[in-house]
Amino acid sequence: MDRPLVLGVAGGTASGKTTMANRVLDLVGGAQVAYLPHDAYYKHQPHLSFEERTQVNYDHPNSLETELLIEHVRLLLAGRPAERPIYDFKHHLRTPETHRVVPSPVILVDGILIYTDPTLRELMDIKLYVDTDSDLRFIRRMLRDVQERGRTLESVIEQYLLTVRPMHMQFVEPSKRYADVIIPDGGLNQVAIDMVVSRLRELLT
Repeated sequence: MDRPLVLGVAGGTASGKTTMANRVLDLVGGAQVAYLPHDAYYKHQPHLSFEERTQVNYDHPNSLETELLIEHVRLLLAGRPAERPIYDFKHHLRTPETHRVVPSPVILVDGILIYTDPTLRELMDIKLYVDTDSDLRFIRRMLRDVQERGRTLESVIEQYLLTVRPMHMQFVEPSKRYADVIIPDGGLNQVAIDMVVSRLRELLT
């Protein structure tokens, strides 16, 4: 490789994308990987009240500043650092701080909607899609949002029915056709993880 390798990891909500990304980070080495999670790029909307921000459709591509993510991928490809936003999921706002991501041999991008943007797709060398049954994804999301993001059970169910499931069917599931490899069960699929890590190590050496 004469430039950093860009690896995409997509899939439905709570499908195991982050687990897969973390396994790659652990096994390939954090110093070798620049990590850009798409959900750090939710738009900053302080002009909206908290109640209005809770009603935003966060599963639609328009809720994300994908243009900034693309800019950051290009910066890293050019050997320059990027200031990744830090998003506060409890208040639905970006924090004043950013996280500096330094150039690395592998640029890892993950998110449910990363394959819906053709410009972002074209920057990727390897595109993975984590495919997990919808009932498992819902249970995982429910537990995560209640335990980690301060949501109520009722709000999680309402959001899932009103936006998460419809947007998955409209945007996420169709984007699976752009993937190079489809991985069942995500971070729990040790065979797939070993194959991905082995391929990355081969390319890096």
